Amino acid sequence: MGDPNAARPAMPWVVIVAAATLVAVTTGIRQSLGLFVRPFAATGLSIATVSLALAVGQLLWGASQPFFGILADRIGTSRVIVLGGLLLAAGLALAPALTGAGGLFATIGVLSAVGAGAASFAILIGAVAKQVPTERQAFAAGVVSSGASLGQFVFAPLSQAVIAVAGWPAALWTLAGAALLTTLLARPATGPVSVAAAGGVREQRQSVAEMLQLAFAERSYWYLHAGFFACGFHVAFLVTHLPNEIALCGLPPSAAGIALGVIGLVNVCGSIAIGWLGGRFRMKMLLVALYATRVVAIACYLAAPKTLLTLYVFAAVLGATWLGTVPATAALVGKLFGPRHLATLFGFTFFTHQVGAFFGAWLGGVVLGRTGSYQWVWVLDMLLAALAAIVSLPIRESRWPARIKLPAAA
Repeated sequence: MGDPNAARPAMPWVVIVAAATLVAVTTGIRQSLGLFVRPFAATGLSIATVSLALAVGQLLWGASQPFFGILADRIGTSRVIVLGGLLLAAGLALAPALTGAGGLFATIGVLSAVGAGAASFAILIGAVAKQVPTERQAFAAGVVSSGASLGQFVFAPLSQAVIAVAGWPAALWTLAGAALLTTLLARPATGPVSVAAAGGVREQRQSVAEMLQLAFAERSYWYLHAGFFACGFHVAFLVTHLPNEIALCGLPPSAAGIALGVIGLVNVCGSIAIGWLGGRFRMKMLLVALYATRVVAIACYLAAPKTLLTLYVFAAVLGATWLGTVPATAALVGKLFGPRHLATLFGFTFFTHQVGAFFGAWLGGVVLGRTGSYQWVWVLDMLLAALAAIVSLPIRESRWPARIKLPAAA
């Protein structure tokens, strides 16, 4: 009998850590932009206009990911990451100079959002999955997605501090400088991919169009889309409007950066834990638990007195579920269809996530403008989370390639 450890491939930790660091920078920056809502509004724009610009950015951030996934297969993942880093930095650096509504939409809504999409979850989890055995992909995806939470923990308080000391333009220029650093990580975040790691010869034969046809004919894939829509609504509403919610509660402005940092810090452990649990429990049940926890957390927050203790406890509970849906959803997509086209297939799922994010960011501003509070958005957030938990139950978890039927020519 051979050594059982000899048959277990080593984890490509250099690639995983580089990918997690890239996600930390690009997503951490994106999730800190809610701190700029009031500074942008102080230039003469309405809260609704700023919210719409950020909502467009959420939508394009998601829409760009399947496109970049296809492009990465053609020109290489590292080149796509470099392109994204340059676009992200340009959008952030130009925003202080273009302060009108059109400039805000062009820089924050388009340039920076598309740039961040080129080095975000779909691209990087897809790249890592090609080098990790199927049974360890959930854990690897959890480590990569935890980078987003670590980035939020770093960039939210940093942005808040620079805004307070040097003003919001300097804060955006600081973020632009950090975005340029992503170009240095483009090569380490990619690596050689073997046929075994990429899913085998059967999967290599399938084109993107064939795989998309199979995926969109699978009901479980649509259930993942539905749950991710609710997740996107939840996350975007909070990162965009939590600073305003805190101000409405009469709490100090510094609490916003701390709360977002707490969410990010706790979710570093949460994402890795979900990835680890994904190798031991059914991933769809983990999704059910994550979405249900959000319902309970929001209900408790709405009923509790609005104090700093309440806020930080709420932030910690949110952090435990924040991006834990990412490794579970990515691993389910990989299990259903294999890692070969995971960047594209998960990219489309993440686009649905960002459609929800668009409505979360936009409706928050609309409801606040009309009612003076976020009460109805909180209620809608709870309902969507409950529905996400329900639609996660019928997801099937059959392994690749048992449920895939190749075209007759193959």
